[in-house]
Amino acid sequence: MIHKNFKPFNDVVMERPYKHSTIKELSESERPREKLLLKGPEALTVPELLAIIIGGGTTDKTAVELMQEIMRDCEDKLMTLSKMTIEELMQYKGIGEAKAISIMAAAEIGRRRLEEKANSLKQITDGKVAYEYMYPRIQNLNHEECWALLLNNDARLIKCVHLSQGGITETAVDPRIIMRHAILANATCFILVHNHPSGNLRPSTADKDLTKKVKLVGQTMNIRLIDHVIVADGDYYSFAENGIL
Repeated sequence: MIHKNFKPFNDVVMERPYKHSTIKELSESERPREKLLLKGPEALTVPELLAIIIGGGTTDKTAVELMQEIMRDCEDKLMTLSKMTIEELMQYKGIGEAKAISIMAAAEIGRRRLEEKANSLKQITDGKVAYEYMYPRIQNLNHEECWALLLNNDARLIKCVHLSQGGITETAVDPRIIMRHAILANATCFILVHNHPSGNLRPSTADKDLTKKVKLVGQTMNIRLIDHVIVADGDYYSFAENGIL
């Protein structure tokens, strides 16, 4: 006899993963920590990894669902997440000060890992390498900064110099200051680098004018401008590679 409450398998509603009030209610293979142990960290999604970092969610959402919500608002970009302040993170229900600090600490560890890789570069020969070196230093800035990479004849870095800091759309640079730093460092060439917080890689008229001025001043001092590199989120623009240096 078939029980009156029996439902065929096809009529059973399958619940989606993580739709539980707590992580403990998930099957062992669905829990981020257990999943990491079974399959390794590479098998986890970004929200799952972040869920391990924050530890727990709310009565309505698991830690994974909470981090899925935050990452959606960040367009699934860790770069955008890393730019959020503690106050912004705490606007989410379930993210208190301690969890916000944990997220920021994880983002900073990632940035420093990139910085370690950049510091290991032996030579800075072109715009791509200059970008790889400078990206960890200026990736999270909400304002423009300009830097000079002072190099010797073998394109080895002598010194990285911070030249100026500006607003959201521009920063002023005095070519004479660049030459002063280059002469004191005995540099024979250099690469100019600045960021565009807007994410737009296209050089402005001011960027082009600055490049011309700096190149001209460098020529009079026999100190060569190798490239001018604009850095944005995850990409770069090289004046030399685009033939306008």
